[in-house]
Amino acid sequence: MPLRPPPLLFVHGFWFGSWCWSEVLARVTGAGHVAHAVDMAGHGLRARRPRSLATRPFDPEEMATELSPVADVGLDQAGELLVSQIRRLGRGRPVTVVAHSMGGAVLTRAVQEVPELVAHAVYLTGFMPGSGVSSDTYARSPENAESLVTASLATDPARVGAMRLDLVSAEDDYRRLLRKAFFDDIPVDAAEAALGLLTPDGPVAMLLGTTRLTPDGWGSVPRTYVRCEQDWAIRPALQERFIAEADAAFPDNPTTVVTLDSSHSPFLSMPDRVVEIVTKPA
Repeated sequence: MPLRPPPLLFVHGFWFGSWCWSEVLARVTGAGHVAHAVDMAGHGLRARRPRSLATRPFDPEEMATELSPVADVGLDQAGELLVSQIRRLGRGRPVTVVAHSMGGAVLTRAVQEVPELVAHAVYLTGFMPGSGVSSDTYARSPENAESLVTASLATDPARVGAMRLDLVSAEDDYRRLLRKAFFDDIPVDAAEAALGLLTPDGPVAMLLGTTRLTPDGWGSVPRTYVRCEQDWAIRPALQERFIAEADAAFPDNPTTVVTLDSSHSPFLSMPDRVVEIVTKPA
């Protein structure tokens, strides 16, 4: 009897939620795979939104200064939650985990903690930080200098404890910037619908966390990196740096690399191709 493929667990990135995997989930479950998408700590159903965004009349200064209600959500908490989600889905079996964007840093932490429970780590244009290096360090690096994320922020992250997007803005130029940063290759109507589902705050504490990687931990698990060549949030040069550093640190377990001609959200622009990649055996 052929072995059953491992269950698939999908993790989103900053500002997104489990909803972003709906097109991919429909396809993988329709093909007979066990699959589930989860909300990351501080996001989706676990999000807590700044009150200033719902206050009327709207006060831009209040939005720019209100401390984020998820400012205390760090990488430790996010990693613990993901490990519990892996255990729940796998029930003792190893799971293939697919992580997008900032979800990649959380996946790295979880893999280091429970490598025996992860059959395959797939980074979909995700942060794949090296040992002891924060995601913030990479986000600020020269390789990511052209990222549109910084230009999209509504306030100083150090002031409010979060990477905050102004999702209530009606300004055409700002909304075009958000669409280009995250949804540049999907129709405008679909991109606007997706913007309406984003969470405004990505906690800075999660960006600042680090994970010490070991050969028998993260370094022992098969990994795939999916490069997105048109990504304006995590630039291709930074994606290449993640791959190069991982392979230099763990040369006996090199990264499998797949390249897509996609922006930051291929689960929306090319879900069939994403399914093909994540269901391929490690």
